[in-house]
Amino acid sequence: MAEIQLGVIEARYADMIWEHEPVTSSELVKMTAVEFDWKRTTAHNVLRRLIDKGLFQNKNGVVTSVISRDEFYSMRSKKYVEDTFDGSLPAFIAAFTQNAKLTADEAEAIRKIIDQAEEK
Repeated sequence: MAEIQLGVIEARYADMIWEHEPVTSSELVKMTAVEFDWKRTTAHNVLRRLIDKGLFQNKNGVVTSVISRDEFYSMRSKKYVEDTFDGSLPAFIAAFTQNAKLTADEAEAIRKIIDQAEEK
């Protein structure tokens, strides 16, 4: 799947949709008026861009995701590790923890994630 780039506002709008889906486009207009002070046309234009990028669909005025929030952020995380750490997850973890200690709970959570990934 092609990389999906989102600007800051697009990402906030996408998060709003994921949080409330299924949501009508009319409800989104109301929410964006409050959250972003947008007019109806702006809400629809940004929604159209998100649909064109393949994140959402609008069927009969009801907006739902094509790609879930978890899938989207997983793709972004993988791309970041590929681009920044040459695809090396250990190099990423080493950089992430270089100046910070993990709590016992965090270390245990990471061990569980690794164990589950190994089982697949």
